[in-house]
Amino acid sequence: MESRFRVLFLIIAIICLPGCAATRNLFGFGDREAPPPSAEGPGQVIEPEVERREIKEPAIDREDFEIGVFGGIMAVEDFGSDVSYGVRLAYHITEGFFVETTAGYTQAGLTSFEILSGGARLLSDSERDLYYYNLNLGYNILPGEVFIGEGRAYNTNLYLIAGLGSTRFAGDDRFTVNFGAGYRLLLTDSLALHIDFRDHLFDIDLLGEEKTAHNLEGHLGFTVFF
Repeated sequence: MESRFRVLFLIIAIICLPGCAATRNLFGFGDREAPPPSAEGPGQVIEPEVERREIKEPAIDREDFEIGVFGGIMAVEDFGSDVSYGVRLAYHITEGFFVETTAGYTQAGLTSFEILSGGARLLSDSERDLYYYNLNLGYNILPGEVFIGEGRAYNTNLYLIAGLGSTRFAGDDRFTVNFGAGYRLLLTDSLALHIDFRDHLFDIDLLGEEKTAHNLEGHLGFTVFF
């Protein structure tokens, strides 16, 4: 009987030994072998190809002075509209503020009274010449850029401007207040295009009652930085 039990235990031991060796790693026993490192690194799926373009943007010249000419239309209240032209000189104090002096000329036409009267003239031809001189302070409120085509960018500035001056009209010098807005487009490092709208206010009493005349002007000009 004892010999039978010995034979039975021997058979069970022979069967279990290979199973223990196969399952020892399953339950965390024994040494684990790390997988060999891969000889090939992970490949990059997308390779970006960026073509860089060199765009030269015009910048305001380092010089702070600006000089130029302008021409446009000026409407003298009660005297119609005519061509106006003049010169301007500006000094840029900072990137925001600048001072500007302007001198301009236009000629007043006939009033409705003169036209309806058939011959009565309020002013002589020489008195219809209007000359103005202003000293203004401007401020750049919206600096920016404008793009023309794919490879051209131009610096721009929208600015407000106001000041005091004198107007020679109808044989008298008249104290003048002017204000308005303008748009500056820098075509090159030193050449700029201006579009301006101004209102020139002065007192006048040619028609029998003194009033403040609003004389609107719009002009286009070119300036050079130096």
